[in-house]
Amino acid sequence: MALRILHISTRLILGGSQENTVLSCEGQSRSGHEVHLAFGPIFGPEGSMLDRVGTFRTDDGRAIQTHEVADLVRRISPIRDRRALGQLRALIERIDPDIVHTHSSKAGILGRLAAWRVLGSRASERRPGIVHTIHGPPFMPLDGWVLRRASIRLKNSLYAIAERRAARRCHVLVAVADAMTREFLARGIGRADQYITVRSGMEVDAFLHARPGETRREVRAGLGLSPGDLVIGTVARLAEHKGHDDLLDAIGSDLRERGAWRLLWVGDGWWRHRLEQRIASMGLTGRVVLTGLVPPERVPGLVRAMDILVHPSTREGLPRTVPQALLSGVVPVAYDVDGTREACLDGETGRLVAPGDLAGLREAILYCADHPQERRRMAETGKGRCAAAFSAERMVQSLEEVYAMALERARE
Repeated sequence: MALRILHISTRLILGGSQENTVLSCEGQSRSGHEVHLAFGPIFGPEGSMLDRVGTFRTDDGRAIQTHEVADLVRRISPIRDRRALGQLRALIERIDPDIVHTHSSKAGILGRLAAWRVLGSRASERRPGIVHTIHGPPFMPLDGWVLRRASIRLKNSLYAIAERRAARRCHVLVAVADAMTREFLARGIGRADQYITVRSGMEVDAFLHARPGETRREVRAGLGLSPGDLVIGTVARLAEHKGHDDLLDAIGSDLRERGAWRLLWVGDGWWRHRLEQRIASMGLTGRVVLTGLVPPERVPGLVRAMDILVHPSTREGLPRTVPQALLSGVVPVAYDVDGTREACLDGETGRLVAPGDLAGLREAILYCADHPQERRRMAETGKGRCAAAFSAERMVQSLEEVYAMALERARE
């Protein structure tokens, strides 16, 4: 049965949750559904996925219909949040979707509340099924000085209250990792029977098979990297909690001493200028290659150019860059947070390190650097597992089952 589906995301920037959402929209359009995508204003150095969405067409000419919600902004803003709630409700009433599927924290809270109000005003046969995907935790890690920790505790408490309320206005909660289900239930958010895990899908073929011009040697040559360099890479926004400072602290001296070592940072963000200044102050200019903002289609080639992918992020759902590295035959080293261990198994498909353990981070990178056969073994072990688990096609098919469940619950 063809459905009318409305996805709502806070920002359509280049990022993991946004890529998940866009791939869902594309797959559902190909399956014959009418797909709408609503989002707040797009700005900043992280880039946008709007061009991809706007140019997408199915073989029979079907497009994804987009809607900008003027007051849907990421930061907490009581006045704009109230306006956004009204704008979302008006949009839902106008589109009259069978499914409202929300993504990210702010859009998830406001979108579910708006959809529930519409649901409550209708007869059972026209009630929308309401689905929310948890791409990552909104709760910040408790770090830094005392007043900062107190502020974070307050924000975390407010988020937990808001998420509990939103979960009562939702039929199905989709988690990209089992760890998200455990964390949210531990905070009293939702009921166990609301949760289902659907891995975040990606275009696995692009990582498994190099296209012309995107072989490891060709990409390295384009970046000024030689075949003999040991390339340690990241794919992440240059932003707080992504761990770029930890990486510099852990292996800064090794980068100076080991002439063949290079860092490759893929992505852009608000912290770029500060990080560039830090690189220069550490005497690492020329040892770190920053690509800046790149389109998603370039990411597979850039990952393939790496020897080790490092993801020292302290807040994740299940970081897409970890399975992407494994699909590309690259071993990951990552902080053991949230759902990361569901793709990176320590010593089996990569190396896991306790968050903030700089000595452990350095040891894991050194081990992978000095044991090339072991890093290839771990990458190959992970490749087969990820190819099936993280395909976009599998995600889209799983969401069909989620929507059927949501519609049944909406009309009870």
